[in-house]
Amino acid sequence: MKTERYYIEPIGFVEETTSYDIKKPSKTTELSQRKKELKEYRGRINSCSSIIRLLPEYEPLLDGIDQFSHVVILFWPHLIKDEERKRIKKVHPRGWKDIPAHGIFATRSPVRPNPVLMTTVELDKIDGLELTIKGFDGYKGTPVIDIKPDTTNSVKTPGWLDLDE
Repeated sequence: MKTERYYIEPIGFVEETTSYDIKKPSKTTELSQRKKELKEYRGRINSCSSIIRLLPEYEPLLDGIDQFSHVVILFWPHLIKDEERKRIKKVHPRGWKDIPAHGIFATRSPVRPNPVLMTTVELDKIDGLELTIKGFDGYKGTPVIDIKPDTTNSVKTPGWLDLDE
């Protein structure tokens, strides 16, 4: 099979966000405490607003998106260096050393061969080219590569991902 290169161009960028100011949960406390901290962290992230500004040519593609309460944002982690994503093959989920290392494809690590990341956010409002969202855990300047309506159902996940234990 011939390997081809594909190119992704952003449709917009994160223009404002306050989520990176929120202190992340510790990696050193007892597991049940870390899970509690992570749940609280997610609650704080979900209350943060961010603004995505689309490039002008993509404004017509927003038609109808306001009918959804949540959207999936696909984005590129522009702050991760190429060398790092080529070198790392396994990680401890969430950086927690007491959870066994898993292959990158079994985690949500941003360090990936093709680091297309996704997150589901609440769609707060749309004003022309600007989408105000809640729950985005990225950085100002993050390239957004796609937006999709959230139509998910219940999913199966491994036990180490459960925060309610």
